[in-house]
Amino acid sequence: MLGTSPSCTIFVHEGAMGHEDEASTMNTGNFYQFLRALLANAAFIALLSSALTLPARAQEMPFVDTERGTFLIHGNYCGPGNRSPRPPIDALDVACMHHDMCSPPRGQIATCACNDRLHREAEAVSLDPNQPESLRDTAGLVADTATALPCR
Repeated sequence: MLGTSPSCTIFVHEGAMGHEDEASTMNTGNFYQFLRALLANAAFIALLSSALTLPARAQEMPFVDTERGTFLIHGNYCGPGNRSPRPPIDALDVACMHHDMCSPPRGQIATCACNDRLHREAEAVSLDPNQPESLRDTAGLVADTATALPCR
């Protein structure tokens, strides 16, 4: 149940958390932060599942480097972290590189302008008929994910 007051009530249904119905109240700002984080995680999971179902020829993706905290779903720049100074492999990787260059250091939230730019550039790749279908599909997913990323 959402209202226009500065707080809202969230209802938990029986069985959802293993106990009887209960309600808890949280600040509306916290609720929206929670929703944004939930959307970002959902978008990341969708991106990850897409990367894991790509054909074997898809450039050894995903790339994981646990020491650097890197998890790439495409190229050298698409995903958390990057493989700088390697060059981008295609137009989508260029868009992701631009987002990395625009974003603050790790652990800080990117600006909305950075995420908007990633959305625009990745969407342009997804709509380009000259690009391979698999790249257009991945670019569309990156573009959609960019709209769900938290920003400041």
